[in-house]
Amino acid sequence: MRAVADTLSARFNPVAVRGELSGFSRAASGHCYFSLKDDGGQIRCAMFRRAADQLDFAPRDGQLVEARGKLDVYGPRGDLQLIVESLKPGGQGTLFEQFLQLKAQLEAEGLFDASRKRPLPAQPRCIGVVTSLGAAALRDVVTALRRRAPHIPVVIYPAAVQGQQAAGELCAALRMAYARSECDVLLLVRGGGSLEDLWSFNDPHLVRTMAQAPMPLVCGVGHETDFTLADFVADLRAPTPTAAAELCAPPREQRLGELDYLHERLSSTALSIVDQQGQRLDRLGQRLGRPSTRLHDSQQQIARLQHRLQSGVLLAAQMQRNRLQGLSIALPVARQRALERQQIRLQRCEVALGMLDPRLVLHRGYAFLTNEAGEAITRAVQVEPGQALRATLADGEIGLHVDP
Repeated sequence: MRAVADTLSARFNPVAVRGELSGFSRAASGHCYFSLKDDGGQIRCAMFRRAADQLDFAPRDGQLVEARGKLDVYGPRGDLQLIVESLKPGGQGTLFEQFLQLKAQLEAEGLFDASRKRPLPAQPRCIGVVTSLGAAALRDVVTALRRRAPHIPVVIYPAAVQGQQAAGELCAALRMAYARSECDVLLLVRGGGSLEDLWSFNDPHLVRTMAQAPMPLVCGVGHETDFTLADFVADLRAPTPTAAAELCAPPREQRLGELDYLHERLSSTALSIVDQQGQRLDRLGQRLGRPSTRLHDSQQQIARLQHRLQSGVLLAAQMQRNRLQGLSIALPVARQRALERQQIRLQRCEVALGMLDPRLVLHRGYAFLTNEAGEAITRAVQVEPGQALRATLADGEIGLHVDP
């Protein structure tokens, strides 16, 4: 239900309703309850004592009236109701109708979009206030800031907040604050009043100037039930000037409490880190042990390595001696075998060479012819008639002459 009520408030409020009074009653508490109806239906209304005490006429059933207020949802029953903030006889709402027309026009320009809203700084370094120097709202704001955050400087940008010249002076003061750019957040404040008294804050030029603010802007105009167009364009609406000051300046005690909390966390964290490092140092000390123990262990390890080295050298020497003995035994055998193989090979070569001896061919009846120069004659064209030749036979040589 609360979400529905908030949606109604953001989308429609404030609203004006014209209708006929029905079932008007005033409770002992001073609150008034009634319905407004017309040809299209009716809506339940509640008017709290504060607003009812401002009535300047006696409402009666059947009377045509104009009600101004906010739509809300009555939680226990889930009913839609109108919280009436002002009630006038019919025909007296011209100014409010103009307010609604301006609201629709500026809303169509996108000046009231929620996406434009900016958060307030958590730790403002300077706060600006736009209001009249003689306004009670200024005293309320300064008192609240002095009480909650006396260390934050406050800059006043004076301007009239009521009358024909008020809208122009407010725009000039805002532009001065923008140009000087010395504040992190800006407050536009004024006390309560009638719709006519607050009309300067419905000026479209003022609304557009507020939309150009380079820093977050808080509007605290009127009382909780008062609404102006400046409320819709501001980054945040405060119900009163004092509330505007409180929204942008957290109390000093709260900040000091946060500092104490952070100090405790820092101390606790530091002690925890010291304890952890001390335990780590103890574990390292246990692993390190006494220096003499570490030295003894190192000496024992060196002795073991030395023994392993000596054993390794002796073992390698013994292996080399064994290998040398084996080679000394195997060498004569290998040498004898190699000699035998060479002798066999020599014999084979001797046989092969003997078979190639040309004298063997001469024994079979062949002769070997040479000329006087000792050159072999193998073809008939190599000799001439009358040439002397020599023939080598198996048992000697003979001289020959070539007949013509």
